Amino acid sequence: MTRHVLWLILFGLFILQGTIIGWLIPSAWQSAVFVAPHFTLVLILFIGLFRHRHSALIYGLLFGLLHDFIYYGSMLGVYSFGMGLTAYLAGLAQRRQPNLVFYNLLITGMGLVLFELINYGINRLFKLIDINLEFALTHYMLPSVLFNLLFALICYVPARKLLEGKRNAPSGTED
Repeated sequence: MTRHVLWLILFGLFILQGTIIGWLIPSAWQSAVFVAPHFTLVLILFIGLFRHRHSALIYGLLFGLLHDFIYYGSMLGVYSFGMGLTAYLAGLAQRRQPNLVFYNLLITGMGLVLFELINYGINRLFKLIDINLEFALTHYMLPSVLFNLLFALICYVPARKLLEGKRNAPSGTED
């Protein structure tokens, strides 16, 4: 049951991230910096942190490919590769550390930065963009990462309860 709810939430966030950004950020700010919401990536990173890294890899590949098809038409596979890799690495980093809020948000932030760097690097490698790294970092990547970290902080507790709920449920057969 939780798996089906998770698919619906991810699909809802996928639709929401393409429509809500114009209402949340004033247009005066959008002329100075560009903020790209990655709400599905944040939840997929949480799946890697609280569930399993292989599940996060699958969700990242599928929703990244969906993002490539719907929003980003110039080259297929950039978002799919980036989301899958960062989700897997977030789950891998979580295995050895305690499950603390600060540490989980630090991993989420590092995953968002890594995703932005992968996206920039692939686009720069294939000459789809011609922007230097400093300008991209200050005007595109950091504002997007900070906006998505704010979203991650807001939805941290509900996402953790949803994703860890099945694991912490009583089994009913206690000795």
